[in-house]
This record gives sequence, structure tokens and C-alpha cells, in this order.
Amino acid sequence: MERRDFLKKAGAGTAVAAGTLAAPAIASQSREMTIVSTWPRDFPGLGISAQRLAARITELSEGRIKTTYYAAGEKVGAFDSFDDVVSGNSQAYIAADYYWKGKHPGFAFFTSVPFGMTQVEWNAWIKFKGGQALWDEMSGEFGLKALACGATGTQMGGWFNKEINGVDDFKGLKMRMPGLGGEVIKAAGATVVNLPGGELLAAMQTGAIDAMEWVGPYNDLAFGIYKVAKYYYYPGWHEPGGLLELTINKSAFNSLPPDLQEIVRSAAAKSNQWILSEFESQNHAALKELVDEHDVQLRRFADGVIGKLKQFTDEVITELAASDPMSRKVYDSYSAFQDNVTSWAELSEKQYYQAISS
Repeated sequence: MERRDFLKKAGAGTAVAAGTLAAPAIASQSREMTIVSTWPRDFPGLGISAQRLAARITELSEGRIKTTYYAAGEKVGAFDSFDDVVSGNSQAYIAADYYWKGKHPGFAFFTSVPFGMTQVEWNAWIKFKGGQALWDEMSGEFGLKALACGATGTQMGGWFNKEINGVDDFKGLKMRMPGLGGEVIKAAGATVVNLPGGELLAAMQTGAIDAMEWVGPYNDLAFGIYKVAKYYYYPGWHEPGGLLELTINKSAFNSLPPDLQEIVRSAAAKSNQWILSEFESQNHAALKELVDEHDVQLRRFADGVIGKLKQFTDEVITELAASDPMSRKVYDSYSAFQDNVTSWAELSEKQYYQAISS
């Protein structure tokens, strides 16, 4: 039934043409799609969801798209995924776009912005207020087509082996934090070390880094980060909503007939909602286990720390927006919508949570 629904959305001419072909003829048109990822294989949440999405594309297309999935390091290194797909050696990657801000600073807006929009708000911008068109324009400069395929929700603030009582405690800290959050703590005096997820635990154990953020309780518990770090801070000011994306080589995507393009879009959209729901369902129990069974020390960043990080964020984003016209265009659209949606949230979610907690 799902597949029939997808096919109805395709062009009528394509649907008629497909209907006139015998099943063997349709099967002979199958496409190969190699998908690489920045996540470890079989890793709860991120890794398994990527594997599930790749398999679902083949399933929904009834084999007309045959996907082959490679986790980080199995075909290329995690941070080599972008170049591998741009070159056409693979047809798609599953990752987080802020890994590629060195390719274009504007990519950071399509994962998460410090003190920015939540995942629900971000999705509204992408779907209804011009975000996807801007994403297409920027990704298109590299010959790519990007689709949202997952969301972690609001993250935690990170793992530390010392308490963070003031913003000066970031000075000299070697911390893993990608995206714009990394630029903010760099402004606070930290040394930012960008590493893929599969290397984080060893880096903490050897002292290559002495603080890190990953995702939130569900993924952090599975990684066993509590074995190498003592303090777990919140809120996740740097990632109020972490987006994951399925990005496809644009030539490969355009070569698909309309019905198969729609199947890829729909598989990504379902994954986008599925992963967010999965994290929401698992985080509380995982946090309870971290605190109750592994003696993790839960800490809240002091208001003074948050205030200074917000100040540094404003400076970093102002500089980013001025760096090139495309980044300015994305920033203007993003910030304008955030202003509007925040005003609504003040009257809706914020007031609701205050009401039920009083």
C-alpha cells in the first residue's frame, strides 16, 4: 500500500509507461546505489538507522534500487564520505552536514545552530519556509541533493573530567565538538578536535581529548562514555536539534525516474520522524541508568556560562553570515523564521511546560 501511494505521486506519464512494462522489464532497470556513512556499524540510534534507511530504499522500490551500505571506515573514512559522493565513487552518504562546514560554512545551518531552532522548528523551516530550496541551492554547488533523514532532538552539553564553573574553564580544554558549537568554544579558549564517533572513546582514554560531546543519553550510554568521563552537562546549547541527512550525488538522483525519486524522498522522510521518536523514547531511561548505575555526575551549566557562550555564538554567526553571499542568504532566512517561531513557542510549549510544572 505504501508503494502504491508513492507511485501515485509520480508523474502520470511515468506511471502509465511503467504500467505497460512486464515485470522482468522493470526489474532489468534496477539501479545500484552505494551509500557510505559517518556512523559505526550496528551502533544504536545513528548507525542502525542508517542501515535501516538503506535497506528500506531497496524494499520500497522492490529491488529497482539496489543499495549497498558501508559504515564508517568500511569503504572510506567517516569524514571522506562527502568527497566520495561528490566524485561519484559512491552515490549517497548519511551523515550530519556540519561536518562539511570546511567545504562551505553555510552547511552548519543544516545540522544545528547554537541557541538556534529545535528539530520541530527546523523541520517547519525546511518544509514550508524556504529552507529546502536554500539547501538545494548550496548542495547543488557541489553536485549534491540533500534530504533530511533523521533527528536526535535536543542534545546534552557534553562530557568533562572537571567541573565547568565559569567560561574560563574552557580555556586550554581539548574538546571534541563539531559545527558552529566548536567555533564557539574555540572563541572561549578551547582547542577543538574533530573526530568521528568511532574514535571518541579511545581519544578520551589516551588524553588526546579531555572533553567531548556526542549526542545524548541513548547514544552516549551505548558508547560507554561514562567509563572515561565523570561529569555530564546540560543543556545542549550547541545542538538544540541535531539533523542527519541522506545526501545523493545529484546526477545519480536525477537519473532516477520520478517514481523512484519519490520513493527515496519518502524513505528519508519516514526515517526523519522515526529516529526523532526513537531518541525521545529512549533518552530518559538511558539517563537514569547513567546516573543511578554508573554514578555519572549530572551538572547544569551555570547561567553565567550560558550567557557568555551565547555572546560568543552571536559573534561567530555574525562572522559566518558575512563570509559569503550564500551563507548570508541562509542566515537571513533561518534567523527570520526563528524569530517568528520563537514568539509562538513562548505562548505554546513554554507556557504549557510552566503550567504542568507549577
